[in-house]
Amino acid sequence: MPITVIVADDQDMVRDGIATLLDAAEDISVVAQAADGGEAVALTREHHPDVVVMDVRMPTMSGLAATREIVGETGEHGPRVLMLTTFDLDEYVYEALGAGASGFLLKDATVDDLRSAVRVVAEGEALLAPSITRRLIADIAARRREKIHARPEAVGELTPREADVLRQVARGLSNGEIAEELFLAEQTVKTHVGRILTKLSLRDRTQAVVFAYENGLV
Repeated sequence: MPITVIVADDQDMVRDGIATLLDAAEDISVVAQAADGGEAVALTREHHPDVVVMDVRMPTMSGLAATREIVGETGEHGPRVLMLTTFDLDEYVYEALGAGASGFLLKDATVDDLRSAVRVVAEGEALLAPSITRRLIADIAARRREKIHARPEAVGELTPREADVLRQVARGLSNGEIAEELFLAEQTVKTHVGRILTKLSLRDRTQAVVFAYENGLV
C-alpha cells in the first residue's frame, strides 16, 4: 500500500509542484491538496491520510493551527504532520513542536529529501532538517520553556540505559546509529525508545529531543 499524503500550501504553483514530485514516487500517493489550514483539516477528516505535508504560513488558518487541530482530533494513531518552512528559524516552528508536528523540512530541500522525509514520518519516526536541528532545539530550550515545560522529576523515571539512548536520540541519531554507538541490537534500541516515549508521555522522537534539551540531558 502506498503512503497516502495531503499537501497543504497556499501557493498554487508550490503546492502543485510538491504534489507532483511526491506522486511520482511509486510508494507515495497524493490523495488531496489544500490551499489553507482549514481545508487541510477538512480533507484530513475525509481522506485519513498517512501524512499531511503542511506549509507553516497560510491565510485563514495557519499550518500551526491546523496541525494542532489534526493532532488533537486523531492523537498518536492519526496522520503525521510534516511541516514545510521557508526559514530555518521560523517562530511558528517552535510552536508546532508543542502542537504535535512530527517533522520539519526546508522548502529548498531536494526531491529525494522530501520523499525520504515523508517516508520517515509515515513510519512513526520524527525528522528535523539537518540545518535547523541543533539551532532549533537549543533555541527552544533557551527561549520557550513556558511552552514545552521542563519536567526534571521525569528524568528519574528513566533507567540509566534509557537515559543514554535518549541522549543519542537528541543528537539526531537513528536507531541503527544508536545501536552502533552503544553496542546494542537495533531492535533493543527501538524497544528503549518506545519505553522512553511511554514513560515521559511524549508523542514521538521530536518531542523526545525537546525533552532532552529542556531537562539538561544534552
